[in-house]
Amino acid sequence: MQLDGFDVVVVGAGFFGMTIAERVANELGRKVCVLDRRAHIGGNAYSEIDPDSGIEVHRYGTHIFHTNSETVWRYLQRFTEFTSYRHRVFTVARGRLYSMPINLATISAAFGRAMTPQEARLLIAAEADAHVHACGASAAQNLEDKAIASVGRTLYELLIRGYTQKQWQTEPSELSADIIGRLPVRLNFDDRYFADRYEGMPVDGYTAIFQRMLNSANIELHLGVDYFDIEDQIRPDQLVIYTGPIDRFFRYRCGELGWRTVDFAREVHDVADFQGTSVINYADADVPFTRIHEFRHLHPERDYREPKTTIYREYSRFAGRDDEPYYPINTAADRAILSGYRMMMEKRPNIIFGGRLGSYKYLDMHQAIGAALKTFGNEVTAFLVGQQMPSPAAMAG
Repeated sequence: MQLDGFDVVVVGAGFFGMTIAERVANELGRKVCVLDRRAHIGGNAYSEIDPDSGIEVHRYGTHIFHTNSETVWRYLQRFTEFTSYRHRVFTVARGRLYSMPINLATISAAFGRAMTPQEARLLIAAEADAHVHACGASAAQNLEDKAIASVGRTLYELLIRGYTQKQWQTEPSELSADIIGRLPVRLNFDDRYFADRYEGMPVDGYTAIFQRMLNSANIELHLGVDYFDIEDQIRPDQLVIYTGPIDRFFRYRCGELGWRTVDFAREVHDVADFQGTSVINYADADVPFTRIHEFRHLHPERDYREPKTTIYREYSRFAGRDDEPYYPINTAADRAILSGYRMMMEKRPNIIFGGRLGSYKYLDMHQAIGAALKTFGNEVTAFLVGQQMPSPAAMAG
């Protein structure tokens, strides 16, 4: 393939890359090429019909769209309508079922008695204070400290520690505190997983969104193409939006960043309902998988008549170079390596690094879209109209 005729080359057909591609083509009228080494569009949000059950499944695990951003919500509504789905999750721990995220029902069940909000608050505060006094910690230094400060030692040991060890393949005391910040704790009986203003499932599935983005403009798509096989074609006057792993881009010259990947074991069962809800987590460290996804529950409005259901058991592990990286682990050692790559980014003014892998940040779908819209309005537009583009170090803050 030849890249000579394109103003912008987008590497990765996920939400960050495709949002910028769509905006560049439709808003600026520039020629855009999107590459992806996978055989499909959509990145990790890709959905498809399971051939054995007829149910739409998410190949890379359950994806729920939610956001507080009116800008992101309105943008995505150009390409899809949404259902009124509200996500609810449960966790199995020591043979019992608990509502997640942690709410007053979870706390009461864990301690074996009904509690008022004030009783639960005082109990958690007492356990958090005991942890501070025992460890001498004055603030939440890591995920373990943050979790115990938020929910106390009892709930941490029951619902968070084992699950976190499996999910991140790292001791919670070595993980960044901001990871646990995504899990809300409520001293009421609200059992919604997300509290955002907007939430729902795309009516026709996620893949349809990306296909409509492509169809809305003159965007050339090439699947099964690895950027590193054709990067020698890139000219300095071409803008590249790179959404792959940063360390691979720079040939691991500063070291390998820590990534987590997941494996899925697919099962089709001859029942109409396997577990009664879309996602159940398994918190015990001796259970090898982290959760079970049952996709039919994501679209209760659909008439799945066949008495069959598809589930995925999810297993987490470290990612090697040949694996698909999902999430940055982001230890102190990783952040030191990342600082080296950021200095190298400054020497590549025609490359914009973005998305979860390209920025080495955990991003939900709405955050990836929001970042893409901001990047388009600033760095992308500035480059394409010939203005000086801010350095990657400045963009990183």
